[in-house]
Amino acid sequence: MRLLAVSLTLFAASLTLSPMALGKSSDRNQPMDVQADSTNAVMEDNSDSTLNGNVVITQGTLEIRSDRAIIHRRNGDIDKVTLTGSPVVMKQVNDSGEPMNAQAATIVYTLSSDLILLSGNVSIEQPRGSMRGENVKYDLKTGRLDGGGDGNRVSMRIMPKTKAPAEAKP
Repeated sequence: MRLLAVSLTLFAASLTLSPMALGKSSDRNQPMDVQADSTNAVMEDNSDSTLNGNVVITQGTLEIRSDRAIIHRRNGDIDKVTLTGSPVVMKQVNDSGEPMNAQAATIVYTLSSDLILLSGNVSIEQPRGSMRGENVKYDLKTGRLDGGGDGNRVSMRIMPKTKAPAEAKP
């Protein structure tokens, strides 16, 4: 179970770094709670561990719900975390108190390349904007967000920056 907690912590921490999924910085220092209907885990250097049914991961303001989570270990290290669902739903609040909601059929975080891939009816919502598409890739190293190019369109809505209310003149 420690392996699972470490891998999911890394996954959660990676999501909090994304501009589209910017989360509360203190979440990474909070305990992580993981629940599922069942688990099938192997604690070997090259193995996969699976959580099935009503998977719920919480850490601070971060909440992830999926049908299944698979933790892939290679050479003793966590290589990849795959979350699948109908859909996978992720919610988090950033340091300014703004909510972020994201969902996709699959979310894959590959630690070795620092890439997060959201696929299947992707939707990311924040007060300052939204993004939708079939595939969205986020590179944690560069901060680059790529979507589309697969025959499916990407749509974004960017809201104007809210101005401070004008002071009333006497």
